[in-house]
Amino acid sequence: MWDDCYEGKSLLTPASASKLCLSITDVVTNWLKSFPEEIIPSILIRLPIKSLIRFTSVCKSWRSTIKDPSFIRTHLAHTLNFNDQNATHLLLLHTVFSQGLSYPLGVRHIVGFKQDLYSLHYDNNDVSQCCKVEFPIGLKEEMINPCFRVVATCDGLVLLADDLGLYAYNFVIWNPCVRKYVILPKPSVRFSTHGGYEASLGLGYDVIGNDYKVVRLTTLLEQQGMFDTCPTLAQVYSLAKGSWGRLRSDLPPCGMLPDLGQAFVKGALHWLAIRWEGDDVIFFVLAFDVGSESFREIMLPKTFKMEESLELRLSVSGDRQSIGLFVRFEDESDCFLDIWVMKEYCIEKSWTKLVILSPQGPQRSLPNALCFRRNGEVVLVLEDSCELVSLELASKQFKALGISGGQVCSVDLYEESLVLLDKKDAVSY
Repeated sequence: MWDDCYEGKSLLTPASASKLCLSITDVVTNWLKSFPEEIIPSILIRLPIKSLIRFTSVCKSWRSTIKDPSFIRTHLAHTLNFNDQNATHLLLLHTVFSQGLSYPLGVRHIVGFKQDLYSLHYDNNDVSQCCKVEFPIGLKEEMINPCFRVVATCDGLVLLADDLGLYAYNFVIWNPCVRKYVILPKPSVRFSTHGGYEASLGLGYDVIGNDYKVVRLTTLLEQQGMFDTCPTLAQVYSLAKGSWGRLRSDLPPCGMLPDLGQAFVKGALHWLAIRWEGDDVIFFVLAFDVGSESFREIMLPKTFKMEESLELRLSVSGDRQSIGLFVRFEDESDCFLDIWVMKEYCIEKSWTKLVILSPQGPQRSLPNALCFRRNGEVVLVLEDSCELVSLELASKQFKALGISGGQVCSVDLYEESLVLLDKKDAVSY
């Protein structure tokens, strides 16, 4: 994690710590200068991001090397490999503290907003160790709603959306590690142009085109909000081009279900979608291949019946090789949380139910599942206390993480990267 960012007491004063960091930087810089120029990149590739950012000021050749897109990609690959071998992955936690929530017309609104915080946590036994992330003040001035929502993370990038309540079109790709962000232009489908809609977003990497893409799917609510008669449109934003592509209507007939999670797996984005077949309501996973920009469908397990009280949420499996599904049901007669994983990606028969949870705690409340961890455990938030816990699936044992989730919270896998460092139009803060 970023240097000198843990909370708690330090043996060094801020002034002495700063002098020590500068001294170490000078030593490393002088050491590197003694090496032949041709081997410098292979040395730099092994250094942490904070050091690399400092080294961009050493000389023009180092700056050019560190900001080169191929170096940025190679450094990310090295980071991912190192983290896999040493179990040093991170989790990005976004917590929103408020008086409560309301759901007028089914849209989530934050009531009495107080503050929201971003922090990074090691995805290991001591998850409570954290680094607070400084949020760009300039973005706060652009918002219409009280705060942004974290839609997704990918290769150190965070996709933010200003859609917690009123219709708004502030979408941001943010790399807190290099302190840069890009504000996306307004998409074509807006309330002023198409009327009411339901929208789903996703962020993924196109390995063929070496490009990061934001996908926005909007279901137009034309016939009194009935999904079976409403068209769904797709639009793709390219970070490399800096613009949205043309509107597309070649999706399978479906309606989008917003705020139910998204998953980027095997080069494809995945969302939960719905369609009607006669009088039957069919839920399925809509997949979008980011490279070929083509759609396909993945069916959900057939062993549970879709009911109005059923709550679904999509996630990425613990090994990051497939998709997971959280199925939550709560009414006066029954209450449960099922956790599923598709063990073989795109193989419908491989859907496997890992665990069934009943209400927990003295209040007998049912927790909400947020995401899978790298070790296969699942992060849950307890409704009565807003505390985050980790569930070990085999034993059904809970482990307190020492973190409060607030009235709204999200937990996403995060990997440090230099992505956006080479973007001239990215805003620094």
